[in-house]
Amino acid sequence: MSNLPLRSALLLVDVINDFAFPDGKVLLKHALPAARRMAKVKTAAKAVGMPVIYVNDNFGHWQSTFHEQIERCRASECLGQPIAKLLAPEKEDYFVLKPRHSGFYSTSLDVLLDFLKIRTIILTGFAGDICVLYTANDAYMRSYELIVINDCIASETAAGNGAAIEHMKNRLKARSISSKTFRCYVRK
Repeated sequence: MSNLPLRSALLLVDVINDFAFPDGKVLLKHALPAARRMAKVKTAAKAVGMPVIYVNDNFGHWQSTFHEQIERCRASECLGQPIAKLLAPEKEDYFVLKPRHSGFYSTSLDVLLDFLKIRTIILTGFAGDICVLYTANDAYMRSYELIVINDCIASETAAGNGAAIEHMKNRLKARSISSKTFRCYVRK
């Protein structure tokens, strides 16, 4: 990992998602290609021993566990099924359920990152202009270094997604790289 900092973790924000909300189909159209690239990024990260952390909200299913969320989203009638199958967590992956937009708000993410001795967060996920952005903002406020894999983030509009990535670069000092660049970095 010569071009990536040591003590990095890959965060997948809201990827186990039913997309059952207004404009869910619109987001899914952008999310599916990003998810395909994200699957390759996850494989590359795991190959070098980088922790993978799913940071997911349960979309109003307050009594469900993360595993129940996975099963619900993998059901054939679920709009988000293709992504839930593609990015299904593996046994050694970590997960944090979040109640709101930020992965840090009222969650154990800070404690987990401290336990893993993580200093750099590599961000992917949906929606880039909401949950990924708010998670990035809170990570920045906690002095984490940020790397954004720009083609592994999707929002309902390309303009909103681009603006969020630019905000992360310009205001949160995030390094923005492509999934291909990430995979090249971890191979070195």
